[in-house]
Amino acid sequence: MSDILFHREDFVFSYRVAGILLRDNKILLQKPTDETGYAVPGGHVEFGETNAQTLEREFKEEIGADITVGELKWVAEIFFPWGEKPCHQICLYYDVVLKNEAQIPLDGVFAGDERIEGRKFKIEFHWKPVDSLGQLEVYPTNISDLMKRYYEGVQHFVYREGE
Repeated sequence: MSDILFHREDFVFSYRVAGILLRDNKILLQKPTDETGYAVPGGHVEFGETNAQTLEREFKEEIGADITVGELKWVAEIFFPWGEKPCHQICLYYDVVLKNEAQIPLDGVFAGDERIEGRKFKIEFHWKPVDSLGQLEVYPTNISDLMKRYYEGVQHFVYREGE
């Protein structure tokens, strides 16, 4: 299948979903091993997939975890540089839970696999206290505020990197 990720001459468009996995007042975040910034785990939707199917596939491929996808929490319009081009990303964030907590470490840091545009590389997964999100480099940078309103229904936001 093919990711819904379009590269044009002057821009990139990305359709992504992410899974918010909470446990013991911690959130699971991912980051490339050579970068400092974190993100909520997820990936690009493939043509013909539902958002839930994408999250189930991504969590299985990246960390070997089976999940149940719950409610939609955040709808994001995200603008950031993708290499030398501006990227317009639509990202939908869902509440997810583990079906089997024995499949992954439930604290600390562990490794996983990422695949994007045909390249595979290692990625780190970190359990971080929810109340520490304001002190971390997490994208989107408003995640700390979003978590404060986590149970207030679906939140919509526009995020422009660098603003």
